[in-house]
Amino acid sequence: MTAVARLKQLIAQARRIVVFTGAGISTESGIADFRSPGGVWSRMKPIAFQDFLASTAHRNEAWRRTFSGAAGWTGAAPNAGHHAVARLVAGGKAEVVITQNVDGLHQASGIAEDRVIELHGNAGYAICLDCGARHELDDLREPFVEVGVIPACRVCCGIVKTATISFGQPLREDVLERARAASHACDLFLVLGSSLVVTPAAALPLIARQAGARLAIVNREPTDQDALADLVIHDEIGSVMPRAAPPATPRSAARRG
Repeated sequence: MTAVARLKQLIAQARRIVVFTGAGISTESGIADFRSPGGVWSRMKPIAFQDFLASTAHRNEAWRRTFSGAAGWTGAAPNAGHHAVARLVAGGKAEVVITQNVDGLHQASGIAEDRVIELHGNAGYAICLDCGARHELDDLREPFVEVGVIPACRVCCGIVKTATISFGQPLREDVLERARAASHACDLFLVLGSSLVVTPAAALPLIARQAGARLAIVNREPTDQDALADLVIHDEIGSVMPRAAPPATPRSAARRG
């Protein structure tokens, strides 16, 4: 049996899958990995959360990067891997998708927002750090680009930041707890495109494994958790997942619509 056939079998046997995605699923959409050569942080120094809070100059630079598209986190289209994951969710196989990515491509592939757990936030909108109000980037763009007005909250005048988790900014505990609970409850934890080195996210497959779930990893490079997995495939996600995920059915297609 080939590795892809074995993955297809694991998916067929599972009743409650958690899909965990990292940068590797989005590189196939043209979004470079943060840390790899040519990635965002090899081209520009990240702005730490405390610096963003303390310095008007740092906030100005952060918003300049956002509206110039320098980070390259938004504007891409979902690829075959994203669409295969969407089929797992639409068909009732996958309960949730836990992602380290901030690009919103799982939602763009048709997965409902409440089925995507974004550990590191989302680059597609902004939030007030004081009251939590959501702000759409299109509403903030013109005042900044045309006049240089650094965004402030329309509700409380607090500091507004893109809804991503920056260096030095803690993950939201409610989001992390939801991810832990889903990992503990699944019977197959499917890793797609993560090196499994960034904590606390890297602990989620271990939670699933310790609770009795099977673990499958699809990643181009080896990970530190390969030895713990029931199946490891070192290949492109866009090549593997369309063959392993069940095809769309009229029922799942209706759910996406």
